[in-house]
Amino acid sequence: MNARQVSILCAATTLMALGSGYGVNRAVAAQADQGGSEAGMQVLTRGPVHEAFAEIITFDPEPGLIVSKAPPTMIEESPPDQRPEGDNVAWIPGYWGWDDDRDDYIWISGIWRDLPPDREWVPGYWSQEGRGFQWSPGYWADASMNEAEYLPKPPHSLENGPNIAAPSQDDYWAPGHWIWQQNRYAWSPGYWVPGRQGWTWIPAHYIWAPGGYVYSDGYWDYAIDYRGVLFAPVYFDNRGYARPGFRYSPSIVINLTVFTDHLFVRPDYDHYYFGDYYAADYQNKGFFASFSFASSHGGYDPIYTQQHWEHRHDADWDHRVRTDFENRRGHEETRPPRTMAAQSKLVTGGAQMKSPAIAAPFTEVTARKDSPMRFRPVANDERQGIVQSGREVQGFRATRQKLEAAAMEPPGNRAIKKSAPVKVALPRSPIVSKPVAQLGNAPPERPKASQAESKVKPAKTPGAQHQDKGNAKHNDKAKGK
Repeated sequence: MNARQVSILCAATTLMALGSGYGVNRAVAAQADQGGSEAGMQVLTRGPVHEAFAEIITFDPEPGLIVSKAPPTMIEESPPDQRPEGDNVAWIPGYWGWDDDRDDYIWISGIWRDLPPDREWVPGYWSQEGRGFQWSPGYWADASMNEAEYLPKPPHSLENGPNIAAPSQDDYWAPGHWIWQQNRYAWSPGYWVPGRQGWTWIPAHYIWAPGGYVYSDGYWDYAIDYRGVLFAPVYFDNRGYARPGFRYSPSIVINLTVFTDHLFVRPDYDHYYFGDYYAADYQNKGFFASFSFASSHGGYDPIYTQQHWEHRHDADWDHRVRTDFENRRGHEETRPPRTMAAQSKLVTGGAQMKSPAIAAPFTEVTARKDSPMRFRPVANDERQGIVQSGREVQGFRATRQKLEAAAMEPPGNRAIKKSAPVKVALPRSPIVSKPVAQLGNAPPERPKASQAESKVKPAKTPGAQHQDKGNAKHNDKAKGK
C-alpha cells in the first residue's frame, strides 16, 4: 500500500472517529443551519449514491426506471473550496435522482473522485418515454475506445456461482457473462480473482441504453475507502435553485466507514442507496440489502465482495452483517437518521446515538490539523475551470442522449428487438483518467478470464421471467397505469 492509499484509508478512520466522538457532534450542533436545514433545502443522510462513485452490476439489465414527473433544470454546482490532493482527482458534478417517498426529485451532489485508471465517465440522463421520463444509467467506459457499440439484448445470465474450487482463500469469484462474437452471443464462465488490498475488481457487464446494450469490460477500481469524497444528497423544497445565478456547493460529507454498514442495491434504478431503507416496504420496492443481492444471483455487488474478502479470516463476519441488518429492520431506533437536521437534533438533545454519525461537515474534516488526509485549497482559476468542466459534462450528456436516440432501431420504436450492433462515435468525456503510465499507483494486472464457450446455449430461467414481469409492473406503476 502506497502513501496515497495509507493517507485516504486513515482519513476514513478519522471520519469514523469524528462520527463517534465529541468533535463531530459539536460541529454538527454548531453548523445545523449551515448543513442541516438551510431555507428551502434539506441535507439528506440517506439516498442514491452518485453512479460515478459506485457502479452496480445487474446480470440481466432491463430498461431504466420510469417516473411520471419531468426532471427539473440542472443545477450548476461549485465544488467546495478544499479538495483532496492527487494528480488524478476530479470533480464530477451531480444530477437529479428520484425519491419514491417524496414522489419528487432530489439532487445527488457532485463528488471528488480519484478516477479509476484508464476509464472515462459517461454520465446518465433522463429522457422522455411515452407518458413518463426514463433513466439511462451512467458508466465507466474504457478510455481507449473512441466509439460506443450498442448490442442486441444479451440472453439471460447463466451465472450461478463458483463451479470450481478457489485456488486459495485469497481469491474471490467474478461472475460469468455473455460476449458478442461473430454476430452471436457466447458464454464466458466466471473465474477466480486474486484479491488485492485497496483495489476492487469490477467484472465485465452490460449497461442498458435506449440505443441498445453497452458492454463494459472488466477493470480495477479503488476500494471504496480510497475513491474520494462522497457528499450528501439534498432535497430542495422550493424552486430557489432555478433563480438566475444560483450555484450550489455541497458541504456535508458521508462517512464512508459507516456508509458501508447501511448500503442497499436497487437494480431497476441501477443505483446503490445508503442510509435508512430497512423497513420491509423497501424490499417490495426493489431495494436489496447488499448481502442479499449478492446471494440472489440477480447481480454482483463489488463493494460487498471486497468487504467479504477483507474479512475472509473472520468466520463470523457475514453472520454479524445479517444479524445487524435484521436488528435494524425490527428496531427503528437503531437505524441512522434520515437528514442532517435529524442527526443534529439527536446531538443537541443529548440523545445517545446508536451508531457513529453517518455524515459530518466537510469543514470539520479539512480543519483538523492531525488529519492524515491531505487537502489543499481550490484556487479561483481552478474553480472556474471545474465549473466550466461541469458545463462540458452537461453538454456531453446531451450529446450522448442524441446519439443514443439515433441508434435506436427502428427510430422511435424501442419495442422492436435489435438484431445487429450499432456503432456510434462518441466525443471524449470531460472526465477521463490519466494513462496508467502517468499514475504513481498502477492497478494490479488484469485477472485471466475464462474463454468463451460458443456451444453453451442461452436459457431463460423462471427467475429471469419473474424479474421481467416485476420490472414491467414497477415501470407501469411509475407511469400511472
